[in-house]
Amino acid sequence: MKFAIALFSAAHTPSSRRALKFAEAVLAEGHEIVRLFFYQDGVHSASANIVAPQDEQDIAAQWRAFVTQHQLDGVVCIAAALRRGVLNEEEALRYQRPSANVPAPWELSGLGQLHDGIQSADRLICFGGP
Repeated sequence: MKFAIALFSAAHTPSSRRALKFAEAVLAEGHEIVRLFFYQDGVHSASANIVAPQDEQDIAAQWRAFVTQHQLDGVVCIAAALRRGVLNEEEALRYQRPSANVPAPWELSGLGQLHDGIQSADRLICFGGP
């Protein structure tokens, strides 16, 4: 089965941890993740500036490692990211900001990528949200 997964909450939330565990289980069971889409506060998971307290798991780093290890399509909504100061090099230059905080493997792109992922998947699973 092919899954698209959308995450709407920040990396330090229980729903982000559940989303990561679900994504790991999907692959462990031999299924496919066609797209991970980080939207609303979920875009913070792509920030290299997240610092988890020593007594907590660094879920943002775990997401980055998971996407990298499995060579997944990790897309961060560009509109939500810009609104929250989550910028890659290109956007930092475009908006004349002093630094970028979105390293590889993340890709900034629009909601069309979520739509495309949904069209390619058998199921869309969403975590977090209003």
